[in-house]
Parts: sequence; structure tokens; C-alpha cells
Amino acid sequence: MPIDPYILLLLGTVGLAALLPARGTGADVASGASTGAIAFLFFLYGARLSTREAMDGVRHWRLHVTVLACTFVVFPLLGLASRGLVPVFLTDPLYQGLLFLTLVPSTIQSSIAFTSMARGNVPAAICAGSFSSLVGIVVTPLLAAALLGGDGGGFSADSVVEIVLQLLVPFVAGQVLRRWIGGFVARHKKVLGLVDRGSILLVVYTAFSEGMVQGIWHQVSPVRLAGLLAVEAVLLAVMLVLTWYGAKGLGFGREDRIAIQFAGSKKSLAAGLPMASVLFGAQASLAVLPLMLFHQMQLMVCAVIAKRRSHDPEAVPAEEPGARVRTIAGTGAGAGSGSG
Repeated sequence: MPIDPYILLLLGTVGLAALLPARGTGADVASGASTGAIAFLFFLYGARLSTREAMDGVRHWRLHVTVLACTFVVFPLLGLASRGLVPVFLTDPLYQGLLFLTLVPSTIQSSIAFTSMARGNVPAAICAGSFSSLVGIVVTPLLAAALLGGDGGGFSADSVVEIVLQLLVPFVAGQVLRRWIGGFVARHKKVLGLVDRGSILLVVYTAFSEGMVQGIWHQVSPVRLAGLLAVEAVLLAVMLVLTWYGAKGLGFGREDRIAIQFAGSKKSLAAGLPMASVLFGAQASLAVLPLMLFHQMQLMVCAVIAKRRSHDPEAVPAEEPGARVRTIAGTGAGAGSGSG
């Protein structure tokens, strides 16, 4: 089972914030830098994401609607149902963080990687992740406003303006300028990837520093943490089962079911952390804790599932490298559809 090195960096950043939290002027500087980092992150997301490639998958609309329904309908419904676990398993702040986790979009990179490993429909996974990211920019804040606005989770009507200015405007700007800067972004993918991750670490440090200064970490005991992990394990298991057997019931073939399972059962840490910082303010550290734990859990579990899927008797032989990147336009939506 893989341990994501980036999770170790995130935990190290949390530890640094616990030992040396930013205070006074330092906190103001960190907060300003974090705000700029979030805007830059979403500018890069917009510059990287090829809307044209995402739209190429419209012909496979049944698969994408299924993934979006899992991400933004089924997940939130399960999150709302977990309200019944308060206060036995979860505190109110942890529940709000868990509910927020269910609202964020799906991942792109890990969904593609696991779908490829399991010999599933890779082009479908690419398009599904892209659709989810595009939709999540708008839908996640709206769902948070509807479901968390009256829950005292740090969300207010003013957050809508912050979302537009810090997330949506930079994202749209990146999309508009992609025509001119897309090549530069692609050529410097590794360097900009480091900037991405460094920016998220800064966001985490700022959020957890503010939480330490306000003493909100006294609300999390080892027993509560164990309860949160148990709830998240059940949540992940339910989504993995629903996406696999639900897709079968809808008539999808094996390769499409693999793409639906991996794209429909995971949540994006990269998108969720900056959004939580904007939405929750001082409460962001507790809000992102469930997402950080779920992220590592989904990587470990899905890696095992992907490896087992690759050895299924019905798995097709491994394709040539060039075959996996062909457009999804030629695949069907029903049972027996082609793979990517």
C-alpha cells in the first residue's frame, strides 16, 4: 500500500504549524501570501485544463453524468446522512469537515493512473476528471452555501464574493490565456507542479497556524480521530461498491465501470484545500482534516483494487502506449464499450 510522500509533507507542515504557528505580523504576511497562492493555483488549473479535450468526451455522456452524480449527489447525500453520527462518533466541526469532503470534485491524476493500472477506459477517466474539476469550481461553493451556510461552519454570504475573486476569476483568466501560455505551462510542468504543491503547503500552514492560535485543536481527541477514520472507511467502501455495481446495473462494460469506480469514488485534495481555506477561514484546519485523511485512505485502497483488477480474467491484454491516448469519441456508452 503506497504512502503518498506529499501526505508526509502535509503532516510535516501541520507539525510545523503546531510548533511554530504564525502570529501577529507573521500571520498577516502568511495570510496574504496564502490568498495570493490560492489565486495563482486556480489560474494554473485554468491554464492547464483543456476544455476542448474535455468536451471531446460529450459523446460518452452517460458515463460522465454517472460520475458527476456520484461526486455531487450521492457523496453529499451520504455526508448529510452522517449527521446522525454526531455526537457519538463525530463532533460538529468534524462533521462539517466530513460534509465538505463530500462536496469537492473528483481527482484527475490518480483516477487516470488507477484506471490505466486496472486496464480500464483511460480517455473516459481523463474526461470525467476534467468535467468534475470544471463543474466543481461552481458547484462545490454553491453546495457549501446550501448545506453548510446555516451550520456555523465559518461559511457566510461574503464567502461567495471571495470564491469568485480567489477561485473563479483566476480560473477563467487561466482558461482565456491558455491559448497563449498553454505551451509554456506544458513545457514547465514539473517546475509548476512544485509551485502547486508549495502553494498548498503554504495554505495548510496558514490554516493550521490560525487553528493553533485559536486553540481549536483541543476539540479533537484520539477517540474522535479514530471515529472519523472509521466513518471515512465506511464512506469509501460504500462509494466503491455503489460505483462498481451501480455502473454494472446501468449497463456499462468492464472498462467503463473501472473508470466510473475510480473517478466517482475519490475526492481532490488539491482542489479541496484551497476552497476550504476560503470557505471556512479560521475553522479551515478542522475542515480539511477529514479530506487529508480520506485522500490517503483512497490512494491506499484504490491502489490495491487497481492491482487486483489488472489481473481479472476478463481484463484485456495490455495495449500499446499510443492506444491509450486515442480520443474517447469512438467508444460506446453501453455494455461492451471500447477501452482507452
